[in-house]
Amino acid sequence: MADFTQFHKELTKAFEASKNIPKDELMFTYEGVLYPTATCNIDTFKALETFETREDDIMMAAYPKCGSNWSIMLLHSMVHTVHNKQPCPLIPIIEFKSPNKFEILKADSSPRVLATHFNYDQIPKSFFEKKVKILVIFRNPKDTAVSMFHFYNNNPEIPNYNSFDDFFPDFMSGKVAWGSYFDHAIVWNKHLNKDSVLLMTFEDMKEDLEGSIKKISEFFSLPLTEEQVKIIADKGTFKSMKENSKNTHGEMGKVIFRKGDVGDWKNYFSEAQSQDMDAKFEECLAGTKLGEVLKYNIYCKW
Repeated sequence: MADFTQFHKELTKAFEASKNIPKDELMFTYEGVLYPTATCNIDTFKALETFETREDDIMMAAYPKCGSNWSIMLLHSMVHTVHNKQPCPLIPIIEFKSPNKFEILKADSSPRVLATHFNYDQIPKSFFEKKVKILVIFRNPKDTAVSMFHFYNNNPEIPNYNSFDDFFPDFMSGKVAWGSYFDHAIVWNKHLNKDSVLLMTFEDMKEDLEGSIKKISEFFSLPLTEEQVKIIADKGTFKSMKENSKNTHGEMGKVIFRKGDVGDWKNYFSEAQSQDMDAKFEECLAGTKLGEVLKYNIYCKW
């Protein structure tokens, strides 16, 4: 099994540091988008412009609360199984700040597991120049909104909300960390036909994890036997990762891995909010490839 000791230490350090940040300084704006001060800064964003990528880098991109931490753990397990490589002692999200981050990444052996909450247009150009393959994870927007609401309220790194009713307008207008879900979706939808992009959904991974692991491993040329796929899937269910999250993610484990359910939005959305999001989905994604893959009529209707 991959060793997440250093990964755990990095998360704990960020979690503890965030408790000392004044509430009115928890977020900052860069190029019109909000980011958490505890994990991001402009210097890191600028340094990414000259980040040296490798053709065999393994990249995962997902809007926050769409299954990114779950997917990162699965990717590390696949790489460890095939290459016997332990995770880099950094949180793999490229826009997260960390001392000596780029020196550590430069020294890390291949293949490196990297991740981002950026959309396609925000990812450094070097990823496309080197034709790095990108796994893109999306989740239905209603469950994403509920998961992000709880993430805000359980995480000292970002502001709290009094209620879901207070949070909903900010989510819909993109006044949340990493901006608008729908802006991300519109951008990614333009690039889903590229050979270097594999789209998966949180819902499909929940329904058929073994099949999803096979698709991902084939996409990244990580040959796994049937038995290895089964072992990774058994230890890589959302439930298993949640139960083990204190060991892998420290205090952030309970913040990151909450429920992982499909359809929890029905416990929070009013009928009016549901109709507002239905209209937004229709405006942004109706008739698109991403809209079809998200199965909105199955997962987001009363």
